[in-house]
Amino acid sequence: MNDTMDMLDEKQNGAPPMEIDEAVSVRDHEAFAAKHMPDLGHDVKDFQVFTWHLNNWKKLEKKLTSPEFDCGGHKWRILLFPFGNSNAPPNDTVSVYLDYAEPKKAPEGWHACAQFALVISNINDPTVFTVSHAHHRFIAEECDWGFTRFSELRKLFSIQEGHNRPTIEEESADITVYVRVLEDPTGVLWHNFVNYDSKKETGSVGLKNQGATCYMNSLLQSLYCTRYFRKAVYQIPTEEDHPTESVALALQRVFYHLQTSDQPVGTTELTKSFGWKSLDSFLQHDVQEFNRVLQDKLESKMKGTVAEGAIAKLFVGKMKSYIKCVNVDYESSRIEEFNDIQLNVKDMKNLYESFKDYVAVEMLEGENKYQAEGFGLQDAKKGIIFESFPPVLHLQLKRFEYDIQRDAMVKINDRHEFPFEIDLDEFLDTSADRSQPWVYKLHGVLVHSGDLHGGHYFALIKPDWETRWLKFDDDRVTPVTDKEVLEENYGGEALNGMPPSLQRNQVRAMKRFTNAYMLVYIRESAIDEVLAPFTDDDTPPHLSKHTYHKVITDDTFSKHEGFDLASFDEKNWPPSELPSFRVLKQETYATFKTRVAQHFNFPESQIRLWVLVNRQNKTVRPDTHIPENEPALTVEVIRNNMAARQNDLRLYLDVIPDPSKPDPPAQSIMIFLKHFDTSKQTLLGVGKAYMLRTSKVGDLAVVVNERMRWTPGTPLKLYEEIKPGMIELMKPKLSFAQSEIQDGDVICFQVDLPEKEVHDLESQGLYSNPVQFYDFLQNRAMIIFRPKFEELDHDHPEFNLTLSKKQNYDTMSAKAGEFLRHDPIKLRFTTTHATNGSAKAVLKRSLNQSIAEIMAPTYINPTTTVILYEKLDVSIVELETKRSLKVIWTGIYNREEATHPFLLPKTSAVHDLADHLAKLVTLTPGGTGKIRVFEISKDGKTQKEFTGSEMIGNIPDPVELYAEEIPREELEADDSDKVISVFHFYNQLVRTHGIPFKFVLKRGEKFADTKKRLQSRIGVSDKDLAKYRFALIQVSTFKQPSYIEDGKLAIPEDTIYEHQFAPEDALGLDHFDKSGKTRAGAGEKAIVIRG
Repeated sequence: MNDTMDMLDEKQNGAPPMEIDEAVSVRDHEAFAAKHMPDLGHDVKDFQVFTWHLNNWKKLEKKLTSPEFDCGGHKWRILLFPFGNSNAPPNDTVSVYLDYAEPKKAPEGWHACAQFALVISNINDPTVFTVSHAHHRFIAEECDWGFTRFSELRKLFSIQEGHNRPTIEEESADITVYVRVLEDPTGVLWHNFVNYDSKKETGSVGLKNQGATCYMNSLLQSLYCTRYFRKAVYQIPTEEDHPTESVALALQRVFYHLQTSDQPVGTTELTKSFGWKSLDSFLQHDVQEFNRVLQDKLESKMKGTVAEGAIAKLFVGKMKSYIKCVNVDYESSRIEEFNDIQLNVKDMKNLYESFKDYVAVEMLEGENKYQAEGFGLQDAKKGIIFESFPPVLHLQLKRFEYDIQRDAMVKINDRHEFPFEIDLDEFLDTSADRSQPWVYKLHGVLVHSGDLHGGHYFALIKPDWETRWLKFDDDRVTPVTDKEVLEENYGGEALNGMPPSLQRNQVRAMKRFTNAYMLVYIRESAIDEVLAPFTDDDTPPHLSKHTYHKVITDDTFSKHEGFDLASFDEKNWPPSELPSFRVLKQETYATFKTRVAQHFNFPESQIRLWVLVNRQNKTVRPDTHIPENEPALTVEVIRNNMAARQNDLRLYLDVIPDPSKPDPPAQSIMIFLKHFDTSKQTLLGVGKAYMLRTSKVGDLAVVVNERMRWTPGTPLKLYEEIKPGMIELMKPKLSFAQSEIQDGDVICFQVDLPEKEVHDLESQGLYSNPVQFYDFLQNRAMIIFRPKFEELDHDHPEFNLTLSKKQNYDTMSAKAGEFLRHDPIKLRFTTTHATNGSAKAVLKRSLNQSIAEIMAPTYINPTTTVILYEKLDVSIVELETKRSLKVIWTGIYNREEATHPFLLPKTSAVHDLADHLAKLVTLTPGGTGKIRVFEISKDGKTQKEFTGSEMIGNIPDPVELYAEEIPREELEADDSDKVISVFHFYNQLVRTHGIPFKFVLKRGEKFADTKKRLQSRIGVSDKDLAKYRFALIQVSTFKQPSYIEDGKLAIPEDTIYEHQFAPEDALGLDHFDKSGKTRAGAGEKAIVIRG
């Protein structure tokens, strides 16, 4: 019996004990199991039932075990405490468990996944019983599982409602156990992942999450497993680069560590090489855009090297957009390259249907005939056909779509099936090369779990045809079943209707939001080349020769505010900027030490280097100094012997005050000191001290007072920094040895303050001792404040405040007010979406929420958030009856001219707003004098016009309002005119910019004349207009814009009036955006990778 018994009630799976009165006999094994043991969705390896007959219940011993029985190749028995286990009141309950019979004899690392039901029943009437069921992964540390409070004894001995006899009758009863041992094909079913070793179990390691970089991690793992790609990246020459400045080298190092490390690999170096500051890694970007930008960057680095062209060879295919006449021999077409294909999920049952939809032919006939050059109006077919698919096919499933009804981006969680193998031959042009079949095998599934505003990404990848499918979920890699690859990521309803309470795998509770958004297929005929085995020669020698070692100095320590001597963990806070040395692994310690000494301007005899190690309690501390008497030691041997679980060494530079005495005093320990300064509210390093183990902790006061140049005898308080959340006041009379202080420990000191000063500090909301300040450090969050509407300027700066997550709205507004020199009551704050930094909701002062609540995003726990601020002229209390709005005036020429703020009663109508605006703007002499107030739809393509009667208090927040003067030609348009939407974009339809507007099409007008009117409507010069391309956008039918100017597409060039405009159709003006305010998708900030 082991110690886990005491906790069993808390962690018991399955239902609580329940009294059953329906007449299913315990002896009818099949029927009983069907009723009381729900199907968990796993294959059953073996099913056994064992019954143990007991007499003289009241005379039974306190603890007894049944005879053993076999099930699934394991020996089991029932473990019974007839009067309850010791932690319940005696004689009150019965405790009963399923016990793994001989855990000591089982092979090392054994486990068994079992579902079981324990039943106590009447010996004469097997329909009178009490039952409970559970399931568990039996392992050496948890080799029994069951119910401490199976039932109250008195209930078993008395007749319960609906029965005519008690469960235990004449002190006799049967105890039966039903056991299903389940198949565990992955080896991780119901695993608690304590001490789980990804490398040992799967041969692969994960990537650490830097906040919200799981979207990047899942893509990097997919690219890493595409071995041809990894080889190409390795071929970029980077010997002379520095990893934080070179994307190519940083990516090579991530790949190299994934190949060689047995620990999860960090990506801070890589994101630094992108030029990202820590915040960028906390914003979840769009994976597709990240992939495109990363590949563009690598492609440019590959130019002129042996790797040139590798990316195009792997990922680029060709498609043809065409219009082909039905009755005459005429075709207009253009061929484009693609890196990925975006496929519809909505209303598509599976991947095959999505492809059919992509190449679906649209008929141009009736009023929508095609003007074919030299043939006049003709019936025609319009569509897309593929010329070729690349060896590695990236398919983007359109899980995120713009919903016109809701005017919002939404996530499509519909069921959409995809196969392990698909033949794409039928989607290729007749002229395509068919010398090899176009059969593709599934290689990777990138999954998104969550909603539009964030969530979690992970990848399922089959690294090669010998290896099984693996799940790469940030720092953990686990094997998965085929069902977990396909069925669980199709989307749609939850699996097999099981209630989530029975699903110990919590991932499944979010089932409906978990689905594939990107698929990677590899052409069967190219698999041997794309996934060719990796050899030592494929890895550039300099990656395995060099390591990068960081050095902490007393100077960096004196600037470090946080735990330990520096921060290394990406998740908690931006890592410390530390001097870094590139070192050949075979370099001797003597050579390396000379370089370090020269770099810091010390004689060699005056320094020694200590190696920092990860302690069990998750702190990073100096452990031992590198021996000076073995000059031939190589840096790699030092790393292996002294810090084996790290890819790079972390060192502390110890400056020796007296080189004639190079060794630390005998029996001494090196202690690091930090000063908590109550007046400055800082906690910073002040070097180290050597203290004898036998000396008293209080003796440190003399050293501190001397170092700080304080009056001798200044009273101090000393605290040991054990680990985050554990900062303890030390007892000055104990020795260092009695206080268990060792080399590398950190002691924090402060001047012992009188009660009054402590009270004064705390009444101002300041920290009076290090325990409080360390708590602040552990809970600190950086809030980035940005102006909500204004461009950044002297009066509207972007600034950061570091606050504790335990502080509240009032503290935040007071500190922001102090920084902005603006009355906090006249500041209004709006939270932002973690995904893209766009406005989310105005914070209510009355709630006075904590910073943790204000920051609370859905699935990630970042230490950074963006909050938008507005400097108001009125108090936010007054705003409760009024609405503050800003309106961007675009005049008559469709361009932003000015922003006008208004504060009006919430009951005002939009036309009142327009009247106020009319007094502030200059309207065109002889114009209509009428103003239209509108919003822009989320996709940036159309205006959403207000009727004028809406109450401004009812307009949802946040809102961006625009207003323009209605042109005369629109106001005077008659029934024969068509009023359409026009919008601006650049290259891709998602990259909209500027302000959409309404425009009148006139019957019979040649497009050349329409262009002239468009030119005067938007007020651009001939020179600028020459750079514009004009495209018809049909939302419902077509993926690509139909460009007009070449006259070869579906619209007769002389007039676009004849096109049958559906309500969502629009005219697009494709031109470069000079404002720099591109709306990439729904407010996404474009990804930039610099290095």
